[in-house]
Order: sequence, then structure tokens, then C-alpha cells
Amino acid sequence: MFDVIVNVNAGKGNAKAALALTKKMFDERKVEYRVHETKTLKEATELVKNLTTEGCNLVVLGGDGTVNGVLNAVVNFEKTTIGFVPCGSGNDYVRCTDIPTDTKAAVERILAGKIGYTDFIEMGTKRCLNVAGGGMDTDTLTTYYKMKIKGKVGYYLSLLIVLAKLNFHKVRISIDGGEAAEKTVFMIGIANGKYIGGGMPISPNSDVNDGKLNVVIVNELKRSKVLAALLKFTKGAHINEPFTEEYLCDSVKLEMLDDCKVQADGEILDEKVLECKIMHDTLRIFVK
Repeated sequence: MFDVIVNVNAGKGNAKAALALTKKMFDERKVEYRVHETKTLKEATELVKNLTTEGCNLVVLGGDGTVNGVLNAVVNFEKTTIGFVPCGSGNDYVRCTDIPTDTKAAVERILAGKIGYTDFIEMGTKRCLNVAGGGMDTDTLTTYYKMKIKGKVGYYLSLLIVLAKLNFHKVRISIDGGEAAEKTVFMIGIANGKYIGGGMPISPNSDVNDGKLNVVIVNELKRSKVLAALLKFTKGAHINEPFTEEYLCDSVKLEMLDDCKVQADGEILDEKVLECKIMHDTLRIFVK
């Protein structure tokens, strides 16, 4: 039995087409399933909590926001397995995995029934599958959510607006319980995955199955060099620049010391402190 959870608003209508094909393939294979259509994150969260209390096989149709909501609602990890059918506008988590973006291939993978694991980030009462952090990315997301234009165009337009009134942010960070350091940064990414913003490789060295966090710190740099640095971001080349620090670790504590908020999987959080640790061999997914 599969429980199919679909965000009907995901991917500008892509989710509806993906659902139709998923149902067709399940019907052809005579597979038992139930469809649960959701329109809000709260609705999806409550649904998943109920379904996973005893455990189940979840098929998630949506983008990064839907996947994050599902992850945060899982109650019983030992008896719950998740299959991803990507149909969001960004799909940043999927970009760093071998999960197909083609709906038919993604469903075939689920129907094959092979189970493995993928890492995620635990942050106290919240979880993150891809990237958490603060700074430029959070400023951009805050601007993006206020805009009428969505998708990649809206994100990069929001980024340009943020860069035009560029703010660096004060933070305090501790790696693996070590001594805390205060820094002025452009941004910090606490990464399980590689990408943000629909394909920008903020953490190009990340591996979602290595049992480690990659912490990428882009320190304050001259404003005249920001545009050139941003071009390097689009290719992941910033990781080798002198203004960037990278750490491989098991845990990290990040405190925002100014008015900047933090984000996880593209969702803005109210917290000023993120205490993150990697979770390995816990989240069961359908694999190739």
C-alpha cells in the first residue's frame, strides 16, 4: 500500500500532471494506493503525522517545501519509507541525488521497491533535508516571498535586489562543540545537499550519503568584488576563494547576532539559533 501525498500547487501545475501519470502506472501494476491532495504545508504536516505513527510507504509529489514538510512530520522512521516524485520549481535536493526528475522514471524506481537511506539535518524540533543557514540566502528568500514573480526568474530578481542594498551579517558559530567564533559574513550554508535557489551550488563538495555536514562560510568581502564572487557562486567556484571557509563536521551551532533570520530548505524560520547535527542511516527512501 502506498500513500500518495501531492501538493496540487507545486511546480505551476506540474504536480497535477505527475499525479495523473503516477495513478496510471499504479493502476497498470495493480498496486494499492491512496491519494491525499494538500494545498498548505500545515495540511500536509498533519496528514503525514497521522500516516507515519504506525509507519507507511509515502510517495511525495512536490518540491523542496513539500519534501521539507513531510520530513518534519515523520513520526516513526523505522517503519516509514519515502519515495520522491519531483515536481517543484527548484528541486534543489533532488539535483544532488540520483532521483530522476522524470515522473515515469521516478515512479518506476518506487515500484521497484529497493530501500536505502539518505542523510538529513536535525535541528532540535525541526529537520532539514538540503541546506540550512543565514545571510544573503535568507535575505533573498525574504524578498522572494514578497514578490509576485516566482520560479528562477523571481529568485534571481530577488537576489539582485538584495545585492543592491547589500548587508553583511554578524554571527557566532561553533563547529563540533569547539570554541565559538564571531564573524561578519555574506552568508553561511549548513549543508547536507549541494544547491540552493534552483541550482546554485553553494556547497559543491556535499554528499547526501556521507554522514557529514559541510559548513560553507562566505566571509565579508569588498562590495566591489561581490558581483564577481556571485558569478563564481553559479559554478561553485567560490569554494576555493580566500573569502570562503569550508568545514566537514558532525554538528554545528549557528547564532545570528543581528536582525537576520535563518532558513531551512528554503523555509524562513523565526529562530535566531540553529543547532544542527547530521542524521545518518535513519531516513528510509526508495533507491535505484
